[in-house]
Amino acid sequence: QVQLVESGGGLVQAGGSLRLSCAPSGRTFRRYTMGWFHQTPGKEREFVAAITWSGGSTYYTDSAKGRFTISRDNAKNTVYLQMDSLKPEGTAVYYCAATMVVSATASLWDYWGQGTQVTVSS
Repeated sequence: QVQLVESGGGLVQAGGSLRLSCAPSGRTFRRYTMGWFHQTPGKEREFVAAITWSGGSTYYTDSAKGRFTISRDNAKNTVYLQMDSLKPEGTAVYYCAATMVVSATASLWDYWGQGTQVTVSS
């Protein structure tokens, strides 16, 4: 069974940092674009960032640009999201996902993790 397992969420004060990790199991995702989405109760899952399989291209939502950095280590089959200067509105469940086609539309992503909670206190 293919799984994406996120870790690194938690509680942090506004202005602080967290690093999320996503370690797929069950198969390799080396040829997949990997990404992160977040979701708050009652809202759609929203795109945050993505990185192509080679790491040569990265994509960010406007709110993440300059504060978040997505990276991947294909040797470890792991993708990371470094989140700096966190804001209270960043409180959400963060999901790791994999796709063969880069898109900000959640429904076009093929594999998902269970999510990790990030809470930013003011």
